[in-house]
Amino acid sequence: MSTDRSAALGRRVTRLDNGLTVLSTALPMRASVAVGLWVGVGGRHEPASQNGISHFIEHLLFKGTARRSAAQISQSVEGVGGYLNAFTDEEHTCFYARAGASRRPDLVEVLLDMFLHSRLDPREIVRERDVIREEIAMYRDQPAERVHDLLNALQFPRHPLGRPVVGTRTSLDDLRRDDFLRYLDSHYVTGATVIAAAGDVDHDALVRQVRRQGRHFRNGSRPAYQPAPVPGTSPRFRGVSMTAEQANMSLGIRTCSRHDPRRHAVRLLSVLLGENMSSRLFQVVRETHGLTYNIASSTSFWDDCGDLVISAGLDPEDVPRTLRLIRTELRRMTTAAPDRTEFRRARDYVLGQHELLLEGTEHQMMTLGEQWLGYGRVVPPREFQDAVTAVTPSQVLSVARDFLRPAHCSLALVSPNRHWTGLERLFVP
Repeated sequence: MSTDRSAALGRRVTRLDNGLTVLSTALPMRASVAVGLWVGVGGRHEPASQNGISHFIEHLLFKGTARRSAAQISQSVEGVGGYLNAFTDEEHTCFYARAGASRRPDLVEVLLDMFLHSRLDPREIVRERDVIREEIAMYRDQPAERVHDLLNALQFPRHPLGRPVVGTRTSLDDLRRDDFLRYLDSHYVTGATVIAAAGDVDHDALVRQVRRQGRHFRNGSRPAYQPAPVPGTSPRFRGVSMTAEQANMSLGIRTCSRHDPRRHAVRLLSVLLGENMSSRLFQVVRETHGLTYNIASSTSFWDDCGDLVISAGLDPEDVPRTLRLIRTELRRMTTAAPDRTEFRRARDYVLGQHELLLEGTEHQMMTLGEQWLGYGRVVPPREFQDAVTAVTPSQVLSVARDFLRPAHCSLALVSPNRHWTGLERLFVP
């Protein structure tokens, strides 16, 4: 066992002999504690025939253990005034809970019980398969969700990142109990597992509690994934007709990974484009032209790739005009650096949002798990702040020129209007 202390930051890291990592951030003035059990496995680790298995397992671990029924799992946390939840994304699965600080041992015990002793009852598998089918149907009925799946398939064709994390009806129907057991044995292993806590937490007590369960964990190294494909040689477009009042569009631009030093400039580029009401797209598309209630941009950074996505819901007849306005703003980004006043607003927005998030125990816990699995270390807040502060307007111009290219762009559209001829030319910067 080894322990890394960072007392000034209130952070501690302990690596157990079996490969498990225990992380904590001490926030002694907080009344609550958040605990997360993370595994570095998500949708991109799945073969096509098992698309959705990580998300399915996430559901199944709530369905009962040797000691607790499904109802007792939730009651064990909610009955002490806390809450319990989980999520699966492309690279992670996380089970987490939050309650009063004195309940930390209870939260950890419940999460470990779920993770280590779930029964995977065949009857629950049948029932939960139907539940996830309804979840898939719910997403397909929501144009904003459906267009997101379409965009991923365009950006990452025939690749796990292009498939829905929840899976499909076909892939779910083919999954059997033995598939779950084999996947757990090979993927949910010590080298991929992190226990993280933030709040008024005693790190040494947390380590002792986890160590007592150490023999029940599956030993192994973190599983590999299929590398992301390189961007194509031309822009891609796909439209799907769906009965709805609005058209929903998502314009994706392939960028860089979370390890690329340019990622901070890409984030500032996104803020300048559409992450708040001061952004260019919000001001032009909504405030000046009144074409949408909301238009926004966001970034995602994975281990070997990333993207910047611009999304909007609007009247189908206004899609061509809106795409022309977006194209104009993207071209502006590649022709001149933002002026210092606009740039400072975007930079201070990123720094301010980061500081606000640091106040919450749940966010602090999420940061621990994501950073350890993403970087193999916990990044001090000051390091992030210094990196953002070091970005210059000319670097934002540079990344705009690097990534705002036709070959990096994909447009997905879900609309009641089938007249899409020519749209594929309107979004290219």
